[in-house]
Amino acid sequence: MTAPRNEQLKAMPDDWRRALAVVAHPDDLEYGCAAAVAGWTDGGREVAYLLATRGEAGIDSLEPSACGPLREREQRASAAVVGVSTVEFLDHRDGVVEYGVPLRRDIAAAIRRHRPELVITLNHRDTWGGVAWNTPDHVAVGRATLDAAADAGNRWIFPELTERGLEPWNGVRWVAVAGSAQPTHAVDATAGLERAVRSLLRHRTYIEALTDEDPETYARSFLTAQTEAAGERFGGTPAVAFELFGR
Repeated sequence: MTAPRNEQLKAMPDDWRRALAVVAHPDDLEYGCAAAVAGWTDGGREVAYLLATRGEAGIDSLEPSACGPLREREQRASAAVVGVSTVEFLDHRDGVVEYGVPLRRDIAAAIRRHRPELVITLNHRDTWGGVAWNTPDHVAVGRATLDAAADAGNRWIFPELTERGLEPWNGVRWVAVAGSAQPTHAVDATAGLERAVRSLLRHRTYIEALTDEDPETYARSFLTAQTEAAGERFGGTPAVAFELFGR
């Protein structure tokens, strides 16, 4: 059953040290949860980013060969604003990421490398709630991440990873899904919100292609509205909401 929309969100667990965020495109985390990441890194936690694509099909006015490297640079700069120095790319093709064994294997390999307790991803459901349709890349990567969290700890799944020196890691305790229409938990965004705005602004080329609005006005209004909406179910404190799956 879906929880009532006015039910209060619980605080996210904080007894962890390492997280791996796995999403499809540059900017997915900046739209979804950078304010939470800023707070986590401020507290001394390690967060790494893993992107399935370089977002090369995301700007109509730019050829993929030019767009991919540009968006990679913007993503690295964006991550640095919120204290993330490790940004990796899997080089699946933007726009046509397929859910399946190869994607699960790639993500499981990263989980074995980074050995996180918390894995973060983006909405894996068909819609953002109601009739706002999600993209196939988000669905594929989100679902594969949920599966790979278990794959990473099973020595009989992907034994070729063990042969490459990537020993099983069964230490993932939670998968947190940002952008879910069914959130269960939240993180106080107060301290990280300004950096989240600056982090999203590092994707300036993408934003300028997306809207005629002033980029800073656009980024600030989007993230403020998002965190305030979550805060209505988190004691009135601006927040980043997650749907939390325990393992």
